[in-house]
Amino acid sequence: MVPRYARPDMTAIWEPEAKYRIWFEIEAHATSKLAELGVVPESAAKALWDWWATNPKIDVDAIDDIERVTKHDVIAFLTWVADNVGDEARFLHQGMTSSDVLDTTLAVQLMRSADLLLEDMDALLEAIARRAEEHKYTPTIGRSHGIHAEPVTFGLKLAQAYAEMKRNRERLWDARAEIATCAISGAVGTFANIDPQVEAHVAAEMGLVPEPVSTQVIPRDRHAMFFATLAVIASSIERIAVEVRHLQRTEVLEAEEYFSPGQKGSSAMPHKRNPILTENLTGQARMIRAYALPAMENVALWHERDISHSSVERFIGPDACITLDFALARLTGVIDKLLVYPERMQANLDRMGGLVHSQRVLLALTQNGMSRENAYAAVQRNAMKVWESDGRLSLLDLLKADDEVTGVLSDAQLEEKFDLEYHFKHVDTIFERVFTEEQEEG
Repeated sequence: MVPRYARPDMTAIWEPEAKYRIWFEIEAHATSKLAELGVVPESAAKALWDWWATNPKIDVDAIDDIERVTKHDVIAFLTWVADNVGDEARFLHQGMTSSDVLDTTLAVQLMRSADLLLEDMDALLEAIARRAEEHKYTPTIGRSHGIHAEPVTFGLKLAQAYAEMKRNRERLWDARAEIATCAISGAVGTFANIDPQVEAHVAAEMGLVPEPVSTQVIPRDRHAMFFATLAVIASSIERIAVEVRHLQRTEVLEAEEYFSPGQKGSSAMPHKRNPILTENLTGQARMIRAYALPAMENVALWHERDISHSSVERFIGPDACITLDFALARLTGVIDKLLVYPERMQANLDRMGGLVHSQRVLLALTQNGMSRENAYAAVQRNAMKVWESDGRLSLLDLLKADDEVTGVLSDAQLEEKFDLEYHFKHVDTIFERVFTEEQEEG
């Protein structure tokens, strides 16, 4: 975890003290149910919760000191608890194995992380929706292969981003549900030395559901899906970031990141205003995607368990969640403060002499009797003259001077095909699909 790209609420979930608190709650809840079942004395559970009620400080350093001797983190923790609680602590961990604690804890951490990420996505969706409505009818050029294609609106660009992130939110919600499972089933998962009722009790107390069938670990396909979902979200973040980066290029400059008072763009060139936030988001997306592959490789463990997944998850659990939390918040800020330049969008629309209307002329010629092949050739030969003039010539003027074209379409008919508003007649329909229908479903 890099502190530069971390926010406190998400980081707190992955701090050692937070982890040990979850460990204790799992152990104590299990002991409470074991006491209810008559397996351990009720005094054991009471001693644990009485000590916990004092809100004791978790001495991470002391636990680490014990682990240096035991070479086992769970045993080190249990030893430290026993040193603080006393003799009744010997009933902790009855019939359990370390993975019961570790895997259930990881499930809690990932679930809580997902809750924060869902809040992040809600904030991002709100920002996108607000800016989309603001620029619902702001004309801009749509590009394919990076080349001018046909007119769109900037609001439609944002609506597409909204729909994509809405899908991602649904994916994350599903991944949260899939990861939120509890395993308190003992060595190799047979419940030989612990009643399944204990697992059900711990699951309910920790906001989880029992894993239907575990080995000695919770199956790692669940984790693979979770981290793959984070990777997909990161890819969507990058797609939006790359769009902003392109729009901020000097030759385009249709939108740009907010440049705050006192901000500096370059140590050498005082004039620079660089898209540093969205470039940073591109880099973070690469890292988050990189965490998905080891999560998938963790699925194939030996027999009922090995620990090849353990060291991997100590990296990717906190790093992926903390980085995505930061990236979502950063993107929300970019969208919220994005500087949009409608005049530059219009200038770019007009830059290529009306080429963006070529399809309408092509269709009109075919609809009025010309073959598609001849119609395409007629429009293209005039369009290429405009292209080669770098937009200094007008496609409309050239078409009006083309006898083959004017033999089929009048000047008035041609002029009508260059109406910009024609391209926006279904914007309301698209917005209704994206926003109204989504809100009704929500």
